[in-house]
Amino acid sequence: MKNFKLHGIIICLIIIAELIGVKAFSLGPGKVVLLPMLYALILGIFTTPTFLKITNQKDMEDAGSLIGLTLMLLMARYGTLVGPTLPKIISAGPALLLQEFGNLGTCFLGVAVAVFLGLKRETIGAAHSIAREPNVALIGERFGLDGPEGRGVMGVYISGTVFGTIFFGLMASVFAGLNIFHPYALAMASGVGSASMMTAAVGSLSVMYPQMADQLAAFGAASNMLSGLDGIYMSIWLALPLTEFLYRKFCILKYGHELTEKEEGK
Repeated sequence: MKNFKLHGIIICLIIIAELIGVKAFSLGPGKVVLLPMLYALILGIFTTPTFLKITNQKDMEDAGSLIGLTLMLLMARYGTLVGPTLPKIISAGPALLLQEFGNLGTCFLGVAVAVFLGLKRETIGAAHSIAREPNVALIGERFGLDGPEGRGVMGVYISGTVFGTIFFGLMASVFAGLNIFHPYALAMASGVGSASMMTAAVGSLSVMYPQMADQLAAFGAASNMLSGLDGIYMSIWLALPLTEFLYRKFCILKYGHELTEKEEGK
């Protein structure tokens, strides 16, 4: 907390990112939206090379120790949204509530791929969700961010921040072009708990269905709000236990037995 150099660097990165602002551009049939969060992350990466002498190992360790504190503040802010938005949640109907179960699909697909690629306990952090801020906080509280589970969730979190916005914007355009799902369903599916990903997907859909732009934004925001509010409970009670169960089963399929703590690198 007393590393004033680190705080100064962070403030500078925030100012630069906000000055760049939101940028949107067309890519094929879709629309890609770039948000300041992405710029801040990329600029932060460029402060780490040792030859630039901007940050050192202690600065990076201090920054890592602040993740839990900042996520706690973010979760507190999420909590303040529950009361005022409760009427919107109720009026959105059961479809928005039931769509949360679709997020469990990442467990089945993600765990299988991660174990096949050779990941060990990192699989649990990486594959139990799309690894947004509440999920990072959950893994940090349950396992700690310094362990393999923490490395897994942070790896997906960073990858999602860098590539997720672009991927969601393009994916929404592709599925809209297939004319399989109603635009409202696609807008609901875009609300996975990430404001940047939801904005990119809804932006693409709004370009393709301009007459529905307001309704698409409303469904996307409501879905995203629900994912942020009840998604954490879905992770605690269903996704995380399911991921640990699948991890053990897929390890048996690949290695012929459950891995010991030594084999998992603990």
